[in-house]
Amino acid sequence: MLEHFMNTFIIKKRAELNKPAPDPEPAVYRNPEGEPGQPTGLWNGPVKIARNNFVYKSLSSWSLNTAVGCEHACRFCYVPSVSTIKQGAALKEFGVTDPDAQWGQYVLLRPWDEKAFLSSLKSAEKTPTDKLNPDGNRAVMLSTTTDAYQTIRHPDPARQKELQQHSRFVVRRALELILQNSSLNVRILTRSPLARNDFDLYKKFGDRLVFGMSIPTLRNDLAKLYEPSAPAPSRRLETLKRAVQEGIPVYVALAPTPAEVDEADVRATLTELKQLDPITIFAEPINIRAENVKRIAAHAREVGLEMNTAVFDPNERWVQYAVDQLLLVEKVAKELGVADRLHLWPDKSFATDKKQKKNPWLKQHQDWFQGYWTRISEWPGRT
Repeated sequence: MLEHFMNTFIIKKRAELNKPAPDPEPAVYRNPEGEPGQPTGLWNGPVKIARNNFVYKSLSSWSLNTAVGCEHACRFCYVPSVSTIKQGAALKEFGVTDPDAQWGQYVLLRPWDEKAFLSSLKSAEKTPTDKLNPDGNRAVMLSTTTDAYQTIRHPDPARQKELQQHSRFVVRRALELILQNSSLNVRILTRSPLARNDFDLYKKFGDRLVFGMSIPTLRNDLAKLYEPSAPAPSRRLETLKRAVQEGIPVYVALAPTPAEVDEADVRATLTELKQLDPITIFAEPINIRAENVKRIAAHAREVGLEMNTAVFDPNERWVQYAVDQLLLVEKVAKELGVADRLHLWPDKSFATDKKQKKNPWLKQHQDWFQGYWTRISEWPGRT
C-alpha cells in the first residue's frame, strides 16, 4: 500500500514539475526585421484520445494528437485544409490567417490535463469491439494530424526549451498511462528520429505497439521538395533499423509517393525496406490540391528540380496515374517477395464519388481495390 501511495505521489509531482505555464498572450512573434515570426505556443484544448474517421486505411481506431500544426511542412498534407474549416477562427488568434499557405509555420502544443486524458482513455478502453472500425486493430495512433516527435522551434531560447520539454513529457506520459491503465494497442507513425528516445518505453508494450515511419522515397532531394522541414529519409531508415535491433515491431508507410518516383526508385526503396522485415508496408500515390501544386512547382524551380505537375490536372489524369502507381508498387513488391505484407491505399473516392465510379478505368479495377479496402493490417502476435 505504501509503495503504491509513493508511486502515485511521484507521478503526480513529476506531472506538475514538467507542465509548462500556459502562454499569457497569443503566441505571435516578430523577428528582428519586424516581420511576423512563427506562431508557437500552447493551444486552447488539452491532449485527448479521440475516435478518428479513417476509411480503408486499417491504421487505428483512435487518434492522439499533441499539437495543432506541424513543423515538417509537408506540402501534400490534407490537414491544413481541414484546419481552415474547423479551426480557422481560433487559429487567427495566434496570427495564422491562412492555415494552408502557412502550414509548417505554426505549432501550437496541446496542454496537459491528466484527468481529462485519463477520462478519454477510460472511454476508449470501455468501447465495445463491435462499435469500433474492424480494421483499426483497437489501436491509438500517434499521430494523425501532426508529428508527436517533431522539433519545436521558438524565437526565445528559454521558451523553446520549455515547449520542447512539454512536448516530450506529454508524449511519454500519455504512453505510460496507456500502458498502465488500458489494454489498448498503440501505433506510432513519425518522420522524426527523436522517437528513439522512447524506444525503452515502446519495448514495455510488447505486442501491443508497432512503430512506423513515413518513407515515400529514399531520394533526399525529392523529400526536401515535398517535405521541406522533415528529417531526411536516410535518417528515418536508420531509425527503423535501430528499432529492429531493439526488437520493436516495425512497419513502413511508403506514402505518399511523389509523382517523380519511377520503377527504379520504387525498387530501391522496397529493397531497403525488405531488409527490415516490416510487418506491413503501406503504400499510396501522392494527391495534392491545386493551390499546393503551384507552390511546390515554384519551389522546385528555385532548387533546380523538375516537377511532374501534369498528373494533377485534369483529375482524370491523376486517377490514371494513381492506379498505375499502385500497380507498379504491387508489381515490384511481388518481384522482391514482399507482396504478402503490402497494403495499398486506393483512394476512397474511387468507391464513394459518383463521377469516379463511372470511370471505365476504375470500373475494371473495382475487385482489386476492394481487396485492399477490406484488408486488415497485420499486428504482432496475431495469426
